[in-house]
Parts: sequence; C-alpha cells; structure tokens
Amino acid sequence: MGNLMLYSGIVTKIRAMQSKLLTQQDFEDIAGLKSVPEAIEYLKGKPAYAEYINEMDVSLYHRGNVEKVLYQSLFDDYSRIFRFAGIRQKKFLRLYWKRYEVDLINYCLRIVFNHYTAPFDLEYKKRFFDRYSDLSIDKLITSGNIGELVENLKGTEYYHALSKIQDSEEATLFDYDLALDLYYFSTMWRKERKLLEGTERDMFLKDFGTKIDLLNIQWMYRAKKYYNMLAPDIYALTIPYHYRLTVEDFKALVEAPTVEEFEHRVASTYYSRRYRLDDSRTIEQKYKDVLRALYLTDRRRDPYSIATINTYLFLKEEEINKITTVLECIRYGLSRGDTLGYLGGVAQ
Repeated sequence: MGNLMLYSGIVTKIRAMQSKLLTQQDFEDIAGLKSVPEAIEYLKGKPAYAEYINEMDVSLYHRGNVEKVLYQSLFDDYSRIFRFAGIRQKKFLRLYWKRYEVDLINYCLRIVFNHYTAPFDLEYKKRFFDRYSDLSIDKLITSGNIGELVENLKGTEYYHALSKIQDSEEATLFDYDLALDLYYFSTMWRKERKLLEGTERDMFLKDFGTKIDLLNIQWMYRAKKYYNMLAPDIYALTIPYHYRLTVEDFKALVEAPTVEEFEHRVASTYYSRRYRLDDSRTIEQKYKDVLRALYLTDRRRDPYSIATINTYLFLKEEEINKITTVLECIRYGLSRGDTLGYLGGVAQ
C-alpha cells in the first residue's frame, strides 16, 4: 500500500503520456512516405510532437531541426515526471539525468575535436540543463579547443575524469569518449546507486548491471569484428564490473580468438539462454531488445515503483531513435521494406 500511495499519481501521469507514443502502424506509415517533409507533416498530427513542430518554419524541415524537436519533447516529458515525483523518485530521476549530461559532453567533444565551423547548437537544451544540471551550457559553448572544454567542466564531477588525459598530445576523441563512459558507468555502479534504497536500489542494480554486461558484450564484438583488437586492448575499453556475466564468461569473451568463437561463447551466457540472442538481428538491436524486455517485465511485476518511470523514458528514447532512423532512410530513398528492416534491427 505504501508504494501505491507514493506512485499512484505519477503512474497515472505516465500512462497518459504513454498513450501518445507512436504505434507500430505509425512507423509502417512513415516508412512508406517519400520525403522528409512528408514525414514531418505526419508527426505534426501526433500529440507528443505537434506543439513543437508547429513552431517550426517549413524551410527548417530537415533532420537536424527535427531531432531538436524530438529531444524537446523528451525533456519536457522528463520535466512533467519530475514535477509529479516525490523525494525518493527525484533521487532516481537525478541519477537518470546524468546520461543526458554524458551525451551533452560527448557532443561538445565532437565539436571541438572536429573543428566544426557551425557553432554549438544547444539553445534548445539550455532551459532543461539550467534546471536539472550543474553543467553550464553558457560556459561549454565558448570552448574553442579541448583544453578550454575541459576547463569549462571545472567544478563538475566530470572534470577530473577528462583532465587526466588532457595533457597527452596523443589523446584522441576515442580516448576522451572512453574516459567519460568508464567514469559514468563506474561511478554509477560504485557510488551513485547508494543514494537509492530498498526496491529502488534493487531495481537499479538489476537494470544498470544488465546494461553494463550488454554494453561490454557489444563493445567486445565491435572490437573484434571491425577493429581486430587484441585481448589486452579489449580489456582496457570494457567497464570493469559484471552483473550476470561471470568472471569466466567475461574472460572467455574477451579472449575468444575469432568473431565466430566469440558468438559461440555468447550463446553459453545467461543472456543468450534468457533472451535468445542467436538470430539475425544486429547486436545493437539485440541489446535494445533485451533492455526493453527487462524494463517491461519490471513494470508488469511492480508497476508502482521506479520501473514505470524507467520504462517510459526508455520507450520514449527508443521512439526518438527510431524516428531519426526512419527519417534518414527516407532521405536516402530506401524502400519501405528496407526501412522497416533497419527499424527492426535485421542485419543487412
């Protein structure tokens, strides 16, 4: 009864928000459209995005501007949930927001490393970060090089992780990305989870631990298939924590001599036995599908808990990724069938 009282309001709010998510039929309809402006007009008829698209001039109907609209909708949803949240729920939501901070820093790293002539385009995120984050977009957008960017992170928890490699003339964008990701996952696993209690903490451990295991499997696979990396280098880029992967599993995967042997060893892990990872989906899609199944199961078993918040935000982020993918497919003139294949993660 305690959880029912704590979560009844927020669960009712999220159910109303979830009713606005796109359906499979919506994606099938969009995949059959012939141009990006047609797809944007279709989204204009959907309650979750109409408000933002109606503010756009037709001349701005392209993927970059649409992505801003999609993320404004996501951040507005986060804000609505936060306003309904109690103290315990807000602790979880503040932890969740850190993933958006990492995404923001990664974006800034790409701007300064690649010397883009276009300015930082972060105004649409500013009001949300001013409200929920210690990161200052006003400072970050003044960064002209990596040194200035790291200096503009001073006073935040991310400064130390990136300043350690700042002085190396050999440091690459990959090195900074890796340092940031390892800091985020390690800190969340070792320290931040302690801010939660009881069932919230148990659910966080299960969900975040699963995410760590699956990301490690994904990174190992890509390291072997696309970069021919050796075991010592693969160990260096993985998150040094395990949940359902045993130490023996982890070692066997890292040290598998071929991609085929790696896939054979994945088949003997808990995740393959539990979620059947032996089909033609891409490894990235398998990762998303396992998380979706986990979150939906959590919500079904314990709807009056952080599972409802976690699942909704995951589904909304997944929807944004799918919309972005379908717009890109349309832009390149792919057929409806090929587009739906990409959305389903079927290996090409």
